[in-house]
Amino acid sequence: MSYELVVNSKPSGLWIALLRDGKLLELHEEKGNTDFAVGDIYLGKVRKVVPSLNAAFVNVGYEKDAFLHYHDLGPQFQSLDKFTQDTLHGKQGVSDLLYFKSEKDIDKNGKISDVLSANRQVLVQVVKEPISSKGPRLNSEVTLAGRYIVLVPFSNKISISQKIKDYAERDRLRDIIKSILPKNFGVIIRTVAENRKIAEIDNDMKTLVARWKKMHTALKTAKPPKRVLGELDRASSLLRDTLNENFTKIHVNDPELLEEMKAYVESIAPDKVNILKEYTGKHDIFEAFEINKQIKTLFGKKVPLASGGYLIIEHTEAMHVVDVNSGNRSAKNDTQEKNAIAVNLEAAEELARVMRLRDMGGIICVDFIDMHSRENNKLLYNKMRDLLKEDKAKHSLIPPSKFGVVEITRQRVRPVTNIETTEVCPTCNGSGKIQASLMFADEIENELSFLLEDKKMGKVSLHVHPYLEGYFKKGMFSKRFKWFMKYKKWVPVIADSNMHLMDHKFFNKKDEQIEI
Repeated sequence: MSYELVVNSKPSGLWIALLRDGKLLELHEEKGNTDFAVGDIYLGKVRKVVPSLNAAFVNVGYEKDAFLHYHDLGPQFQSLDKFTQDTLHGKQGVSDLLYFKSEKDIDKNGKISDVLSANRQVLVQVVKEPISSKGPRLNSEVTLAGRYIVLVPFSNKISISQKIKDYAERDRLRDIIKSILPKNFGVIIRTVAENRKIAEIDNDMKTLVARWKKMHTALKTAKPPKRVLGELDRASSLLRDTLNENFTKIHVNDPELLEEMKAYVESIAPDKVNILKEYTGKHDIFEAFEINKQIKTLFGKKVPLASGGYLIIEHTEAMHVVDVNSGNRSAKNDTQEKNAIAVNLEAAEELARVMRLRDMGGIICVDFIDMHSRENNKLLYNKMRDLLKEDKAKHSLIPPSKFGVVEITRQRVRPVTNIETTEVCPTCNGSGKIQASLMFADEIENELSFLLEDKKMGKVSLHVHPYLEGYFKKGMFSKRFKWFMKYKKWVPVIADSNMHLMDHKFFNKKDEQIEI
């Protein structure tokens, strides 16, 4: 299993694609304006307190006030607030907390009006970026994320990722942290810290302490609303969280950005610097790695499966609805039950990838193909559960209902990436939209494969719009030539100017139209 990162730098911002064995796994967009990103720390001003919601609305500079719930203040809010106010008034001259006297933890069942009031200055961190008509979601439990650890000010706890199972390793990591941890700071040890050397973890600790100092310096002269510490850019944060021994290449099409990323990788994983490469090809970098084609396929309403089945994904304001279809999948020796479980398992794997890729959030209802066997339903549920373990977003999964519907809830912290998978149709002067042409050509090829391989038809001809006829016949090694090499049968492609651009028909040797 190998991972590749492809970074496409454009004037409007960055597009970052994470590939696993050539398949698109994640797609991130970073626009020129990176304000209000997850992890950013702001000095805000409380606009109003709403007791009925037990929450406050805070002005952090966004057009909509940000939301801060009482439960998101964090147990050590009083200590953070004291540190903030003392810094603003010149009483806290240093960033370290060696002589800082911590305050008592707030009551977990308390009220927002007991600790906050209108016009109060408060230090907050973005935990959810602005989405749709909503402003950012905030908390006051400020943390600084590094590669191996997460630094938690005003806490004395050392927490270790549950994915580190070896007790001896857990004890080793805990002893390392105890020896280097500054007073009045806590730490969360991340999974990637397993088996790491003391020097690597110590360097990560020093980097985070330096960021805390930078934040304190900016806070001294800050006037709300003001960002006092920005999170890493999307490319660097993705490297911080995902870079591991499985990474084989990182391709970047911008020389300046390449040098910046090399400097960052040098600081977190010096042995990985050589995998960063500058892309100098003539074609667009996403086109060269066939990312555009995958985007067109995976962000559309209809997502095809390798076997011939497909997913239909509908997005409403309240939820996502997914329908699983077997399509033209043909398996002569399989019963209906075997065919259903095969399609469902394949659909589950593709759905897990699409949810992560699109960053689908909220309620997701999946209507899998009905199965009568209880063992098969359990197998599907276990498969879906195992696939979702790789997803870092918080989620929950409910077993199939009696109607065969699986319900998933998934947290989304960033705005959904808006990918347009339709093209303006020249045959209707732009009044309508059609399915992406790349995807349409693949659909034709899937149907042709079904006729020649599954139906064993002798002679088949394809009638299409002249535009598509040119696409299939262009060049010495055209699409039609590749079909001949694959199926050992020559497929005549006939232009019909009376047909719409996205229409096609198959005919047999008697010139009778074939219904699929």
